[in-house]
Amino acid sequence: MSDNSFGHLFRVTTWGESHGPAIGCVVDGCPPRIALSEADIQPWLDQRRPGQSKFTTQRQEPDTVEILSGVFEGKTTGTPISLLIRNVDQRSRDYGDIAERYRPGHADVAYDLKYGIRDYRGGGRSSARETAMRVAAGAVARQVLGAGVRIRGALVQVGTHAVDRARWDWDAVGDNPFFCPDPQMVPVWEEYLGAVRKAGSSVGAVVEIMAEGVPPGLGAPIYGKLDSDLAMALMSINAVKGVEIGDGFAAAALTGEENADPMRMEDGRLVFDANHAGGVLGGISTGQPLVARFAVKPTSSILTPVPSVTRSRENVAVSTRGRHDPCVGIRAVPVGEAMMACVLADHLLRHRGQTGHDPRPA
Repeated sequence: MSDNSFGHLFRVTTWGESHGPAIGCVVDGCPPRIALSEADIQPWLDQRRPGQSKFTTQRQEPDTVEILSGVFEGKTTGTPISLLIRNVDQRSRDYGDIAERYRPGHADVAYDLKYGIRDYRGGGRSSARETAMRVAAGAVARQVLGAGVRIRGALVQVGTHAVDRARWDWDAVGDNPFFCPDPQMVPVWEEYLGAVRKAGSSVGAVVEIMAEGVPPGLGAPIYGKLDSDLAMALMSINAVKGVEIGDGFAAAALTGEENADPMRMEDGRLVFDANHAGGVLGGISTGQPLVARFAVKPTSSILTPVPSVTRSRENVAVSTRGRHDPCVGIRAVPVGEAMMACVLADHLLRHRGQTGHDPRPA
């Protein structure tokens, strides 16, 4: 299987399967002399780690990261950084019943039609388990970007229940199991997802990611656009079915006057009075906050029997048992942050390589 890498100068390759002995990634292109240790990576992995609440899969994985190469005496060497996480709580027997059956909504049938073989244990390579290594790579990317760039994510909608933006509080995001910025929505989601989980069903979600402190000038015209690379990166996350930048699809309902981001000079500085564009114009960052949202479909593994077929093309009904997220969008928040970090680190290095200067403040 090809296409397991993304990025140009800051390039990430992931490997491993959900029920294999380990998963890992190689981060190539990281500049030398950047401070990096397991302690810089582990806190981000802990945010994504499964089994932390009743609203996520109960698979118990510590997701302890190991740095195998590319770091010496606490600093990057400029050589490939190899990261490893060992799988310790696989229950492959949970998937014996679907070894010859395709799970509707999963990648089972698509993988089999393409390769003629599939790893049915938790979906193998198509499992969201792979995203742990994206989070690890994202932690390296954050070190490259430095403290001046702040990337944060939040869950803004679960099923039909969306947050009230008038109550948005970034400090509340870390105080609940949903990464929810609206404290009053937390009990609503708790009751709602509790009922969904008991019914053996699932729902979708919308995640919003924001990066502040992004210097202007990142990205390039036409085929090197910052927002197109970000959209690709977010769209590559498991179960994501839609991505928007800034106002996104809502911009279609605006007039030109409403959609414009007015500019003015203030104390010798260029200031924007709105950010409908989400921090990108012509594919190049403006210095405003970079804003993206993505929609995550409902978890395909549900207890309700759904018509499907077997590998031998017999009609069957499939219900998936095991440990699954009633809303996989919850744990997608740190994954979205990581993908934005990787894209920004890549574009920072590309900008520096093309223009010869670092756009970040000295």
